[in-house]
Amino acid sequence: MNILLSHSSGEPIYSQIVRQIRSGILHGELAPGSALPSIRQLAKDLQISVITTKRAYDELEQEGLIDSVVGKGSFVSGGNQEFIREQQMRQLEKQIRELLDGAHHISVSTEELIEWIRLLDQEGGNEG
Repeated sequence: MNILLSHSSGEPIYSQIVRQIRSGILHGELAPGSALPSIRQLAKDLQISVITTKRAYDELEQEGLIDSVVGKGSFVSGGNQEFIREQQMRQLEKQIRELLDGAHHISVSTEELIEWIRLLDQEGGNEG
């Protein structure tokens, strides 16, 4: 996983790390059991404070997305699939709301949008 930081975004560095690792987990890019870089290694790679990376890992652990094992490192959690599914559903809900807003903006009714989705699904347009 490649974490990119923006020092001009206004978003705290630890939050950027949390967001990108969370996204990797929720999108299946980081499989359960996958090892994450050590806190020190990630800090070195990103040229940031160890305290910042620790804060990010602590938050991810509190969310149940990663497990930290003393002396072994941090790993993507495999035990909280219900939470991961709930987070995926929240992201999907956000995307649906954006789709509805866009459709309404160009005067496409919800019924037309549903029919369009069905048509695309029948054509195999549901590839992600």
